[in-house]
Amino acid sequence: MTDRTERDDDPDASDGLRRSWSRSSRPFPRNVMQPLQAFLQTESSSAILVLSAAAIALVWANAPFGDSYGRFWGTELSIRVGARALTDDLRGWVSDGLMTVFFLVVGLEIKRELVTGELRDLRRATLPVVAAIGGMLVPAAIYLSFTAGTDAAPGFGIAMPTDIVFVLAVLTLAGNAPAGLKAFLLTLAIVDDLGSIGIVAFAYATDVDPVPLLVAVVLFVAYASLWRIGVRAPLVYVALGVGSWVALDVGGIAPTLAGVVLAFLTPAVAFQRPRHVSDEARRVADLTLDEPVPPDADAAQWLDLARLSRETVSPLARTEALLLPWSSFVIVPLFALANAGVRLSGHALAEAVTGRLGLGILVSRIVGKPLGIAVAVLLALRWGLGRLPEGVRRAHVLAAGAVAGIPFTVSLFVAELALPARLVESATVAIILAAAATGLLGFLLVRRVGRRGEPPPDPVPPQVS
Repeated sequence: MTDRTERDDDPDASDGLRRSWSRSSRPFPRNVMQPLQAFLQTESSSAILVLSAAAIALVWANAPFGDSYGRFWGTELSIRVGARALTDDLRGWVSDGLMTVFFLVVGLEIKRELVTGELRDLRRATLPVVAAIGGMLVPAAIYLSFTAGTDAAPGFGIAMPTDIVFVLAVLTLAGNAPAGLKAFLLTLAIVDDLGSIGIVAFAYATDVDPVPLLVAVVLFVAYASLWRIGVRAPLVYVALGVGSWVALDVGGIAPTLAGVVLAFLTPAVAFQRPRHVSDEARRVADLTLDEPVPPDADAAQWLDLARLSRETVSPLARTEALLLPWSSFVIVPLFALANAGVRLSGHALAEAVTGRLGLGILVSRIVGKPLGIAVAVLLALRWGLGRLPEGVRRAHVLAAGAVAGIPFTVSLFVAELALPARLVESATVAIILAAAATGLLGFLLVRRVGRRGEPPPDPVPPQVS
């Protein structure tokens, strides 16, 4: 048994609590693990990982061994239960399988904003909501003006979404954006995501089969009902989620939407009140010893208390906290790795900047997104539908529109979903070029507007001798 005095003298202990190895003062955790943890907590870390994954994909696809990129992601993988099997290539499992977790996290973020965030207050949410609508309609219209009558027209959803990861990264790197601009852009991005999800659900459904969709509805109802009657076993909800995903896939609807529906059905209210759990914690602490004999003699009471403590946090918040790191640092970079690998030949680049599809994407994102947001905001202000956040001026709105124009994850997802296979590569090249152009433009505008908006320094008082 560990000596109690030895434990209390542990240099890693603080107020009697022992730190985990990764947070200790030992050389490797201090010099490697803790800087890595600090990096992952920054708002730009996910964007850096996504950009790195996209760069690796581009290098891989354009290397002398570039054919291996297509062969690898085209490898078929089947999950078989008896005579039935789900079969897709690795890229499909990432795009339709793992991306369901991404859309689940997005749905949880949207619901949280509706329940406790900016979207809860209609007066504060009106302006970014109007801006988001303008930022979806104008780019979509510009895209359609370039692609009308072609096979690329159904991809108008590429022009609409705002990538939250890159919005946060640009604002963080710019360093001088007012706090109100960040809140404005995040709310706008949440509404954009909601609109993009609606487009995916209704515009890109093919060969719809009502029977599996009815099964999915039944599973969704069961999911909501079991929460309501107090069933808390995670395995039950995972099984219902997987079942609804399969049902939507068989029914002809993008199965990733199962994540969004499940997110909106997940409770945002905790099962336990903190005061009651605190009372129980004091009772358990009074009845137990620091050094029970035999060890863990009172483990059952503390395990029950741990369960109660978890239930003081809503299922929505717990699920989001559990899945957000996986979504940000694993799934989205893996999606970029699987989808950004296109050959950057002269023909592909020329097609991206001169073809109707490529021009539709570039112009809608570089010009249409800022224009739609700026016009919508100006009209809303003139009609008295809202007011700019504190510290945000009209000049910031154009910069915000440029930042919101950065396309990536959802735009790539829509391109793969909506366009014929022969057009996906050209769309991917155009999306990457648009992301680079709008990211740089947004960064420069935020920096320039921020410098102009900085207050002059306080005058130095004269020295009295």
